[in-house]
Amino acid sequence: MTVFLIILAYLMGSIPTGVILARTYGNIDLRKVGSGNIGATNVGRILGRKFGVTTLLGDMVKGLVPVLLARWLIASELLLLTVALAAFLGHLYPIFLEFKGGKGIATALGVFLGLTPLAAILAFGLWLVCFIVWRISSLSSLIAATAMPIIVGLLNDSRLYLVFSLIITALIFYTHRENIQRLAAGEET
Repeated sequence: MTVFLIILAYLMGSIPTGVILARTYGNIDLRKVGSGNIGATNVGRILGRKFGVTTLLGDMVKGLVPVLLARWLIASELLLLTVALAAFLGHLYPIFLEFKGGKGIATALGVFLGLTPLAAILAFGLWLVCFIVWRISSLSSLIAATAMPIIVGLLNDSRLYLVFSLIITALIFYTHRENIQRLAAGEET
């Protein structure tokens, strides 16, 4: 059952929400326009806010559903977090896009909504405040990702959850490495 859930989580995470929307409603290959990213920010820039929000929700759901299913079927915290990580890695390295995926923010939000909802809501609130102030999605995402392990550590006694949140944060920083360079140079849009 656990192996099945891990594979299912990875495959669900691999569903490229933004790519599907862009091809269906605009016959556009997201990887060749805008930032080249398949996530909600690029979809919003290319197709409009409605499609950006739809991508955000779709990417959240593909992180949330496997975690909720695993919570229902698995008693082990370690195996639950393994399923959560599989969903997240599916988004970053989707089998359907030759292992070249998104940056993981919305999928991580979905995963954390399933694992520790209050921490996810607080991190999203922080993202929203930062975005309103600076209007830079990547900066807001990096700040929220940095705060997530702190929030998880304060709200949850589990060391595994803390380690998991640190791994997710490290992966988010890795996927945002080009954004970080542009932020440092003052060139990020």
